[in-house]
Amino acid sequence: MKKSEKAKGKEKAAARRRQYLIAGIAIAIAIGVIAVIVVFLVLPSMYTARAGDMVGVYYTGTLDNGTVFDSNINGTLLSFTLGKGMVVAGFDKAVTGMAVGQTKTVTIPVAQAYGPYDPALIQTVPLSLFPANTTLVPRERLIHTSSDGTVRPVTVLSVNASAVTVDANYPLAGQNLTFTIKLASIQKGTTGSSSESNS
Repeated sequence: MKKSEKAKGKEKAAARRRQYLIAGIAIAIAIGVIAVIVVFLVLPSMYTARAGDMVGVYYTGTLDNGTVFDSNINGTLLSFTLGKGMVVAGFDKAVTGMAVGQTKTVTIPVAQAYGPYDPALIQTVPLSLFPANTTLVPRERLIHTSSDGTVRPVTVLSVNASAVTVDANYPLAGQNLTFTIKLASIQKGTTGSSSESNS
């Protein structure tokens, strides 16, 4: 009788150990699942660029024919706040969601770059509107203030004895732009935390 009770006690203890083991395994699995969720869902959103973040990028811009029109590689980092309209819409959109150290190449269509070329923005103005003794040459970029006070950059197209023809289109208007972008830094707009990478 005593042996039977002892055996039952051992069986109960073994059953409890099995229950604890199963519970421990279940808890470990749950912790593992939570860790995976954090790593793959939560952390990326914390460390990728979002609207309101200050970002720093290196880039090279090319036209459809492969001509490089601008680059800051080996130069000064371009810093701007996402979603504030500080760069063209397509560039802003391309950087959104990138992680520090990530590089991507995107082609930005005309509508999300500098817009279509507008022939109506070519104007001929009297030379007398420019300061005396000003030497103007074709392709020169000037800041022009119109009679209503609007200030805009213009490109000199031609000059004669009495008039100057200028183009107020942005030089890259009407062009698709391809950028290779490397995200070098993020300063989170909401938390103030930052993430940086040496390029």
